[in-house]
Parts: sequence; C-alpha cells; structure tokens
Amino acid sequence: MKNGSRVHYRDQGNNDGLPVVLIHGAMASLHTWEPWVAILGKKYRVITLDLPAHGLTGMVPSADYGGEAFTQTIHAVTQNLGLRQFVIGGNSMGGGATWRYTLAHPKRVLAMVLVDSVPPGNWQRPNEKKSKENKERGAKKSVVGFSLLRQDWFRAIARYFDPKLLIGQGLRAAYNDSPVVDEKLIQRYYDLMMREGTRAAILSRNRSYAGDAAQTPDLSALTQPTLVMWGAQDVVIPVSLMPLFQKILPNTTTVVYEDLGHIPMEEDPERTAIDVMAFLETLQIEPPR
Repeated sequence: MKNGSRVHYRDQGNNDGLPVVLIHGAMASLHTWEPWVAILGKKYRVITLDLPAHGLTGMVPSADYGGEAFTQTIHAVTQNLGLRQFVIGGNSMGGGATWRYTLAHPKRVLAMVLVDSVPPGNWQRPNEKKSKENKERGAKKSVVGFSLLRQDWFRAIARYFDPKLLIGQGLRAAYNDSPVVDEKLIQRYYDLMMREGTRAAILSRNRSYAGDAAQTPDLSALTQPTLVMWGAQDVVIPVSLMPLFQKILPNTTTVVYEDLGHIPMEEDPERTAIDVMAFLETLQIEPPR
C-alpha cells in the first residue's frame, strides 16, 4: 500500500470466475473463509485478506486500525489485483467493512453478502424478548473477551497476561459450541494474536466494532442486491437486527439458520455456501472478460 503497509491476502478458486471478495470479523483472519473457498472456488474467483491488526497483516506503520483504514486496505488489494467490479461479503466486523466499502465505492460493488454483520453505530438496536427457551438455556454464554475489551481498565492491563483461556471461551461461545472449535483452531487464533505488535494493534482499536455512533451512514443508498445471512443462536450480534437490514437496504434476500451461531460459514460451510451460490446465480452477472 502507499502508506507502507504490507497486506496478507489470498487469490484462489476459478481465476475466470466472478470475483468474490470476503472480509473476516474481529479477532479473526482470512482463514475463516477457507471452508467457503473450497466450495465457492469451483465456480468463483475468491479473494480473502487480513485487515490491519489481524492475521498476518497485523501491525501497520500508520497505526490506523479504524473503519476508513479497512476501506483503504480493501481498495488497495482489489486495485492491485485489477478488479474493476466484484461481489463483496463480510462476517461481523467484516460485514461493517463491506457496507462501508460499498458506500465509498458503489460502482465497484456488484452485490453484497452480509453474514451476522455489525450495523451502523447509530442504529437503535431492538430489545430482544427473552423467550422461555432462552431462559432454559440459562442466559447463553457471551463472548467475555469482547465485553472486557470495552472496559478501559481491562485494556490497560490486557497486554500483560496470556489470553488463551479467553480466546477459547470466546470461540466456543461465538461458534455456538460447534465441534469446529478444536485445539487447532484455538491455537491458530492465539498464535496470530500473539504475533509481534498485533495485540497492541488490537488494543489500540476503537471500542466499537460498529463504528462511530455519531456517524449516520445511509445504507438505504446501497441498491446493490444483498444477501443477509444470520445464525439465530448468535450471542455476539443478535438476529433481531436482521429485520433492520431488511427494512433499510432496498434490495435484500435473507436467510436465517436456526441452529447456527455467529460464524455460520465455518459452523456449516456446505449449507451456507449453497445459499450464497443460489443468490449469486439469481443475479445473472457475467464474469469479467
């Protein structure tokens, strides 16, 4: 990049297919998309990347880890690859990076895929009704690490202790206790977070993964076809937000997975990837010549 940053990305799949750019969530990396790459890549060209403060990109010289830096990073990678137009999708924080990028560069985006996406920070979140089922589950586990990162006292001491237990707890909660969360997955998250400079970069980020609440991005301006996907068991970003995306985005298709959590593309790659392919096929977009 022009600011001296080096960005880790992968360009995989069918090189002649429609380009699909996928953006990971907070604390994650491009590895989160590998199950989809294996399926979507048979037909589509799939580009994944590590955002600043994440994965093998990690710490960057500018020390800028906000939403605008993410937009610039996505733009730099796609320009470097010569992509003029493409589909872009993201999970969680990466969903926010997706709609921010599309607001900044609407003519480059053919369609969006939002997977358990953060909303704009100014959105009024609906109150979730606690069902009998939720009560029986006993206040489903939250991702403790995310809650702690919003606390100033924790951020002041977080660089001095080993976060592995928090990482394990957070992954099991976010993945809805999926068997996908094994020691190998936990170790990968841990190793990437503990790379030199990465933990400090994470701690320097804004508290809100949804962005500045004072900003009022108008998502109704995004007329691109959009697939909004959600795991009903998500304990990070509640499925009750999905109707807001459906209401405000003018051209949406939605799908809810009753048995999945915050990372549906890893919890059930085949089922979720099939839904993405069905959505893309309805668009009838010709791959670039």
